[in-house]
Amino acid sequence: MKLHDIVYETYSALSGNKVRSSLTVLGIVIGIASVIAMLAIGQGAQNAISERISSIGSNLIMVSSGAQKNIGSMLRMERGSAKTLTLKDADAITSLASISAVAPEVSGRYQITYKGTNTNAQVKGTVGAYATVKNVSVAEGTFLSDQNEKEMQKVVVIGPTVRDDLFGESATDVEGLVIRINSIPFTVIGVTTKVGGTGSNSADDMVYIPLSTAQQFLIGDKYVSSINVSAVNTDVMSTAQSEISELLLAQHGITDSTKADFTVLNQEDLIETASSVAETLTLLLGAVAGISLIVGGIGIMNMMLTTVTERTREIGLRKAIGAKRKDISTQFLAEALALTTTGGIIGVALGWLVSFIFSYFDIMSTSVSLFSVLLASGVSMCIGVGFGYYPARRAARLRPIDALRYE
Repeated sequence: MKLHDIVYETYSALSGNKVRSSLTVLGIVIGIASVIAMLAIGQGAQNAISERISSIGSNLIMVSSGAQKNIGSMLRMERGSAKTLTLKDADAITSLASISAVAPEVSGRYQITYKGTNTNAQVKGTVGAYATVKNVSVAEGTFLSDQNEKEMQKVVVIGPTVRDDLFGESATDVEGLVIRINSIPFTVIGVTTKVGGTGSNSADDMVYIPLSTAQQFLIGDKYVSSINVSAVNTDVMSTAQSEISELLLAQHGITDSTKADFTVLNQEDLIETASSVAETLTLLLGAVAGISLIVGGIGIMNMMLTTVTERTREIGLRKAIGAKRKDISTQFLAEALALTTTGGIIGVALGWLVSFIFSYFDIMSTSVSLFSVLLASGVSMCIGVGFGYYPARRAARLRPIDALRYE
């Protein structure tokens, strides 16, 4: 059987019942589009997390209270109720030759109000070096200074989201205005530059106050929740991380490193962990979406079995005039493959379109990769062959005399 005959017969068979063929193709389209869209969302989330971690500081090392227990808490930087770090620890780290800047911090979420408006935001108590360590830039006014910290001043630098919530969209000249954090008045001295991002830990939805002020009026103790450290350069990151661990073990009187009451992580650790978790979630999303491909494949098998039954006499006639088993099975496999190929092409286009819409309207970060397209297309074609094989084999094994007698 020649190729052009197969193409013609396939087109004639599928176009003979357009509604049934279209509904069968729709199952594959939904499956392919779902796989590509889900993988794109997962990949986009992974890229966004990596970019965000990379942008939070230069040569950054983060020291947090409490020993690290699991991957999830590492990613979320949760420290539980442990309080083991103090300003003395931060001062000791400053003395290391491999360290260029140190910024201890405490943090918590508090209600912030201004003349009838309010918002709930992350409040960080920190020092002036925080801006250098964590790459925080100020669009209006100034950031915290050593004098603010030393004098325990009630001043605040707010993020653009907090500014918009309290003073209106893109408000200007907010310096000198007094807001209340947990009912305590603070004078606004600056607004940070918008960096984007969503969620409770977005830098745009944070406010910064002097560490001493936060400890005195909000936290109520002298502990710090974490210490942000900037190494001199990338080459000494590993050395600096080891030196910090050894120093804090000595500071806390701990001889067994496995019993450390603190955790030291660098940006590469965070990126690696975040990427690992994001990859797992991406695979999970892809697997869930892949179920719809299986359902689409079952739809193809159902259609092809129905087609074999409807065309039993046709099959018998073809065999009677010399068609071989191979010709019959090839014909039905070609029809199944045509359905999945058509659905695959449309599905890839639809999946890309959905991903583009999500990114264009800033609903969610997405990234369509060639791997996801090839994977979805390859699986689609395998499903076409796999689920089309049984109906094709059944058609090929029909005896001509039985087929011709079929009513």
